[in-house]
Amino acid sequence: MLPRAFASANPLDHSELEAAPLRSVPRPSRLAKPLEITPSKAAKAAEALGLHTVSDLLEHLPRDQRDRRSASTIAALVPGEDASLIVEVRDIRLRPTRKRRLTLVEATVADETGPIKAVWFNQPWVVKRLPPGSRAVLHGRCERRSQFRVSEYEPAGGASAEDLHSTGLVPIYPATDGLPSGRIRELAWNLRGAEHDVVEPLAATLRATQGLPDRPAALAAIHFPQEPGDAEAGRVRLAFDELLLQQLAVLRRRAQRDDAGRAAPLDQPRGLTERWLTDALPFSLTADQRAAIDQIEANLSAGRPMQRLLMGEVGSGKTVCALFALLRAVEHDMQAALMAPTETLAEQHFATIASLMPGELVPMALLTGSTPAARRDDVLSKLASGEVGLVVGTHALIEPGVQFANLAVAVVDEQHRFGVRQRAALDAKAPPGLQPHVLHMTATPIPRTLALTAYGDLDSTVLRELPQGRQPIETHVVAGARERARAYERIREELRAGRQAFVICPLVEESDQLQVRAATAEFERLARGEFADFEVVLMHGQLPTREKQAAMAAFAGGVAHVLVATSVVEVGIDVANASVMLVEDADRYGISQLHQLRGRVGRGEHRSLCLLFGPKGSARLRAMAQYSDGFKLAEIDLELRGEGEMIGTRQSGLAQFRVARLPEDAGLLDRAKAVADQTVARDPTLEDAQNALLADALQQAYGQAALAPIPA
Repeated sequence: MLPRAFASANPLDHSELEAAPLRSVPRPSRLAKPLEITPSKAAKAAEALGLHTVSDLLEHLPRDQRDRRSASTIAALVPGEDASLIVEVRDIRLRPTRKRRLTLVEATVADETGPIKAVWFNQPWVVKRLPPGSRAVLHGRCERRSQFRVSEYEPAGGASAEDLHSTGLVPIYPATDGLPSGRIRELAWNLRGAEHDVVEPLAATLRATQGLPDRPAALAAIHFPQEPGDAEAGRVRLAFDELLLQQLAVLRRRAQRDDAGRAAPLDQPRGLTERWLTDALPFSLTADQRAAIDQIEANLSAGRPMQRLLMGEVGSGKTVCALFALLRAVEHDMQAALMAPTETLAEQHFATIASLMPGELVPMALLTGSTPAARRDDVLSKLASGEVGLVVGTHALIEPGVQFANLAVAVVDEQHRFGVRQRAALDAKAPPGLQPHVLHMTATPIPRTLALTAYGDLDSTVLRELPQGRQPIETHVVAGARERARAYERIREELRAGRQAFVICPLVEESDQLQVRAATAEFERLARGEFADFEVVLMHGQLPTREKQAAMAAFAGGVAHVLVATSVVEVGIDVANASVMLVEDADRYGISQLHQLRGRVGRGEHRSLCLLFGPKGSARLRAMAQYSDGFKLAEIDLELRGEGEMIGTRQSGLAQFRVARLPEDAGLLDRAKAVADQTVARDPTLEDAQNALLADALQQAYGQAALAPIPA
């Protein structure tokens, strides 16, 4: 599928970067020829895998390979280990079983060291293919001294291309029912040589500089490896192509965005913002915050729309930087909006902003789905007239009935929780012919590799420095009844000292399918049991708004000692007196979510404690106990989960890399980015002769719009 319009005003509309699989530009001769596959079941299975032509098959890359270069003898077999055998079939038969759906083929096979029983499950055709007296190559596992379970086989010296299934380096292909890996391997082998028709998109000088093989050789190395390192060398070349094209697409998209859009320049000297920073702000800015504000101001002063990603550690002060951007719009007699994904977070932002602006007469309003009708009508009227300069809200801000007089700045918090159309709808609230300056915020640290790919078309600012006075958070993994009892006693010590605690559960209500703790049941149990001497309140997303607000107010005001909740409190909750975070069934959460939950404590003067109830063998929980740096944890999270599942790249429409592996290929990504930067700097339009084939590959991967002219 070709991407839609490439030069969207919304830089996070990654549906437009939804690359089709990177395919070589085919020559009409062999690469475009349809695959001939029989029977019809196999042909339909090939279609399901997207295998229609010879080119499709060449680009259907093995996911692994097995080393079967050395055949074992039967006498040397070790129970529990895989091996390959070259044997003579002495006897073979279809053996009946008690289970009707299970077929068992049993054969007596032998080599010069002796016989063994070979078995196949649910492959009755083997009896005809390997008659007594024939020779075969078998691969499988020795289950015990007298039995060898066969996973793959072929007649030795038969028509199946030099024992390609069971000897040598054997590629393992992504397969499906009706078209197994072995059949795909045969199809690829029968088409060997076709890879020479593949067009090489990289100039010879670039390949030499980067130490890369040509693309045809890379494909041959992957499909038909001769040495153990061949397939990986071929993969690296194809991964470089994939990363280079993605970086070229991002660079051209960014150039198109910078030159196509207009925004109101907020370039007047500071007035309101300077008084706020010097007189009203109740604390001193960190060096990171000051640097972020300078970067934001430089963007706002230009006539192009700001598109900046502000990310940072939990508690690093992103809201202060966002408020600076909002106030710059207000002091230019224009409007600003902050959109959050949940009512709880929007309400918390509204309260935080109000507390950060004591004495400042900035007309501001809160607009959510629960805003009463009369209040909503009043807010809408004042937004349309310009009387309200700053509004905080949820998706309610982008409803059709919401009109701004002159929206100039939009802050989108936890931006990965919003869809492409939702972010675009907020952009559309700006005056005709203009776009708002947009600051995208996330409290989830983004690994550098992901920032270069998923968010490469945004300017980025990172806040690593924490405000002075922040206390370290001690983290422990708790397992077993004895440790649980000690953990509850430790929490009671904190509560008796006047501090407060969170208890987080993965479910709202108990489930018959999932044996995990639910917030409602845990609230009732703790209120009668371990925390019977303390005030316990409950909060989750399914409660009516008034009950949620009452629970949060009781906890924030110190009336309630324990807040039992779901992950609805993951972001935006700031209770300085809370010193304990207990997470039930913590292994059900991702690292980034656990880091966010842990960040709800450690915000006051007291040392804090995070207790993760779950298995001690969990890699995620071990990482949480070992590291407090959110960026280090984000890298670990990327290694464990892969780039496709990290913070909304699927939701935002960014295609998954087919060949490149992040973060493993981080160094290769840096090389690809450097080449992309140099290429665009020398030839922004990719019209030079040496880049012609590279431009063709970019067009094929990202559509004709990727080569659209950049506005003057």
